Amino acid sequence: MKISKYNLLILAAMVMLWCQDLSAGQVSFEGVSQKVIEVKPEKNTGLDAIFVLYSAEEVAISYDSSQSEPSHWYRYSNLGGGYAEEIAGIEQSGSVSVLKEVQGDMGYIIETGDNRYYFWVVDYSKHRMTLDSIENSGRNDCGEAELIVFGYGDDIKYFTINGQQRVLSREASLIYNSLEWNEEAKMWQQIECRKVLDSFSDQLIIMPAPLCDTEFTLQGDKFLTTWREELSATSDVYLAYAVDARTEAVQQNVEEEKSNIISSGGSSGLGGSAPSDISFYAYVTDAVIHHEWQMAEDEGFENVIYRFNQQDLDYTFDEEGVYYLRYIGSNSDGGCEVYSDTYTVNIGASELKCPNAFSPGVTEGINDEWKVGYRSIIEFDCTIFNRWGVEMCHFTDPSMGWDGKYKGKLVKPGVYYYVIRAKGADGKIYKMSGDINIIRFNEHSGGSSSENEEM
Repeated sequence: MKISKYNLLILAAMVMLWCQDLSAGQVSFEGVSQKVIEVKPEKNTGLDAIFVLYSAEEVAISYDSSQSEPSHWYRYSNLGGGYAEEIAGIEQSGSVSVLKEVQGDMGYIIETGDNRYYFWVVDYSKHRMTLDSIENSGRNDCGEAELIVFGYGDDIKYFTINGQQRVLSREASLIYNSLEWNEEAKMWQQIECRKVLDSFSDQLIIMPAPLCDTEFTLQGDKFLTTWREELSATSDVYLAYAVDARTEAVQQNVEEEKSNIISSGGSSGLGGSAPSDISFYAYVTDAVIHHEWQMAEDEGFENVIYRFNQQDLDYTFDEEGVYYLRYIGSNSDGGCEVYSDTYTVNIGASELKCPNAFSPGVTEGINDEWKVGYRSIIEFDCTIFNRWGVEMCHFTDPSMGWDGKYKGKLVKPGVYYYVIRAKGADGKIYKMSGDINIIRFNEHSGGSSSENEEM
């Protein structure tokens, strides 16, 4: 194709566009049947505007440059502004110039002195959207939903001043419902989703699979909506197929509430001292039908020791070891599965220590109760006697202790005796006995007393 004499000027202008705004004047349209829609293009297109006409038939364009100099008009196609050709027959009256016969889907350049105005004209009548109905394709997929559109909405193409092809978005809207996780409320909430479509010329729309039953509504495009001729179609109900889940594990913080537990010195995660009660919760989307919590002794779950077919799980860990748990949820036909993160529960080895002195009734909250130090003790029995064999106290919970009282009154200072039988989560058997010294401050002597007296 022969390059016009205007090529050098337009190429120079393209370079200058990156540095300054040379546009001036005002464009108006005559003979239009609907409002002309102006779209502001990206700056790197070199265009000042894109005008969408309902139809370009019998439409004229006027340009008021606000200057006394005549305006020169040029037209270009997909080859870009470098191949623009000057348009003959432009009517000029003062600062206003008029192009009587507009060609749609073309680019235009108006030059007035040093000012240049670049724009593209779309003839929408050549790209009119049609829409009869939309249907679910019937293909089940865990990640995507597929719709068939009985209608047409091709790419509305335009070209930058250097000949690069772009697509003007129709901004048609596909509206449907799905679920979104609310971390604060610990629940899935229904939300409205909107997918913006540039076009749908292949008559197939693919979007992320909804997590709840929903209808799909396609409406638009934005041009028809502006002209109050919006099209709309709604599908039958789509039955949710994809699945998702969130899980959590909750353990009572016994190491704070039971101060006599011996810390394992390990991680601050799940487990610690047995028996350890932990609740596992699964929050699932609508299509999840089958639930399973798996417990394994290996992180790869090659050796699953327990399977629990329930959504939530309460479990007491009473044996030493490291356990791995995860949740698996699936839909009705098992075609989609969701796996939770792996939870690690570490139950430490057993340990049992007994103090030999305490001072009840002296300073409240400070060494005023006799308690064993323990970890992972699952069976426990402790009896405390005085020197005559009278039972002072008996308890079976290692977190409990003796407050130094017998029948509601503090006993005398002196030596008392304990007998303990216990079992650890690791199978270790404890048979322990020893003495307990009750020490009480003596105000008269200024010292302490541990004299063994009768009750």
